[in-house]
Amino acid sequence: MEENKQGYDPSEFEDDDYMTSQPVPEKSIRGYRIVIIILSVILVALSVLYFSIHRQQMLDNELLQADRDSIQNDLGRLMTDYDGLRISNDSISAGLNFERERADSLMTRLKKERSWNLAKIKQYEKEVGTLRTIMKGYVKQIDSLNTLNKKLIKENVGFRKEISSAKLRADMAEEKAAELDNKVKVGSVLRARDIRLSALNDRSKPVSRVKNAARLRVDFVLAANELATPGNKAVYVRITSPDGYVLTTEAMPTFEFEGERLSYSAMREVDYQNQDLEVGIYYNSTGFAAGTYQIQLYCEGRLIGQTQVVMK
Repeated sequence: MEENKQGYDPSEFEDDDYMTSQPVPEKSIRGYRIVIIILSVILVALSVLYFSIHRQQMLDNELLQADRDSIQNDLGRLMTDYDGLRISNDSISAGLNFERERADSLMTRLKKERSWNLAKIKQYEKEVGTLRTIMKGYVKQIDSLNTLNKKLIKENVGFRKEISSAKLRADMAEEKAAELDNKVKVGSVLRARDIRLSALNDRSKPVSRVKNAARLRVDFVLAANELATPGNKAVYVRITSPDGYVLTTEAMPTFEFEGERLSYSAMREVDYQNQDLEVGIYYNSTGFAAGTYQIQLYCEGRLIGQTQVVMK
């Protein structure tokens, strides 16, 4: 009873024990477990998704890297192909140089590119494809020019052979013509035959002794020649005395023969009409000596006849 008086209430302790020993409901524990399981599943799913996305990104980066390397290799081969194209055509050569510079610029951009994506890959592939299409066009033009050059070379060789053959024929014809012309020229030269030398007195009567002569007469015949040009002909006679001197006048006239000036004894112009023509040319002087005299006849720059005559 005293204890009760002191304020002790046994019922209070009884209530605390009751609260402490009261079990947690099984339904709440199950709920916690479900939440934990759900969170674990979500975490696993997020981890799988993360690794899947990361792996896909790695694969995409590898593919982009492979595409970039492929584009660079393709562009490198294309640049080599451009370098291999050589042509003398100025217009095509200028175009090739321009496209080669474009390829250099594109390669520089490729090497400096740091941010790669599918759109850029497609863009670079398109530019490389454009350069290759342009190069194919130039290759076609060059092939066409080479084909044309081969055709022209073949035609040129053919023309040269024809020209060479024609030139050979022309040379042969010219040679034959020259030979014929030379024959005509040789054949057209006047010829003197039956050359004689006579000693005459001042009345043109023959004398038996040349020392008594007042003049000498050279007689000859200009032979008929159909190839010779008819008309007036100047005939020169050179009489060389036994002592070796050419008989001439005080004026010592000369004519041209083979680039030299020769003195002559007498000259006469005759009208030649391609038929035999008897001609006599006189040389007036005195003091002739007996012996062998040389007679030479010239016409149109040629020696047309000569002989030796012994005078008593």
